[in-house]
Amino acid sequence: CKRGFKDTGKECTIFPVPINAYLNAAGDRWVCNRGYYAVGAICEAIKVPINGYLSETSYGSEGWECERGYKKGKSICNAIKLPANAYLADTPYGIGWKCNRGYQANNNSCQEVKVPKNGYSLSSTYGPGWKCKRGFRQNKKACETINLPQGAHLDYSGNDWECDRPLRKTVTGAASHNN
Repeated sequence: CKRGFKDTGKECTIFPVPINAYLNAAGDRWVCNRGYYAVGAICEAIKVPINGYLSETSYGSEGWECERGYKKGKSICNAIKLPANAYLADTPYGIGWKCNRGYQANNNSCQEVKVPKNGYSLSSTYGPGWKCKRGFRQNKKACETINLPQGAHLDYSGNDWECDRPLRKTVTGAASHNN
């Protein structure tokens, strides 16, 4: 059969295309126009909520997304409640915001990170939000000086030590000869 017709077994009959639809490139099925989705043999309009817009596809979604500053609800766009010291951001879990540098998320707020002496702030979601400078190691909420035993040097991280060759660490944490 020609494009726009279907084979019924005995003859070629016109392929019915509903309102707000068009034939695909092969002419063997119909596709709804942008802003519509298929429901059985018809195309219904996508209901875009306030603060929403039509998306590029209706596959796997309702055919709409929310404007920046809003997150998707069941059939609405809810305003994102931005806590103090936060900014709008796309996040994997959909909260819609991240904390400014020097702050960490704690429930629905951003708590200031207290950086100890000899430490520096990190942009990190996990952990204390700070790290000790090279030559210091974390001890609870402080950075303590690393005391190098004779025959040792700071390791690659700068927050611990390792033995010079041919020495090795002992259970007591001292450097001893490897026999």
